[in-house]
Amino acid sequence: MAPAPHEEQRIHCRLDELLAARGMTLTELSQRVGVSIVNLSVLKNDRARAIRFSTLSAICDVLDCSVGELFVVTTSQEGS
Repeated sequence: MAPAPHEEQRIHCRLDELLAARGMTLTELSQRVGVSIVNLSVLKNDRARAIRFSTLSAICDVLDCSVGELFVVTTSQEGS
């Protein structure tokens, strides 16, 4: 069952933090992964509703991270 539109997103994408830690830009990641900057930006800003496993794998490979490092589940009290 899909969440109601007013429900707050609890999955937070740490893409900004991982890029900064690796000295990489969103543009470079886009080129290396083969995903548009617009789609990565949607993901980075916690507006994505879904992600393909192939895209997720490619991002994790390029950033040398695990899915658990890229995404975290926040509590309802935490802000994004």
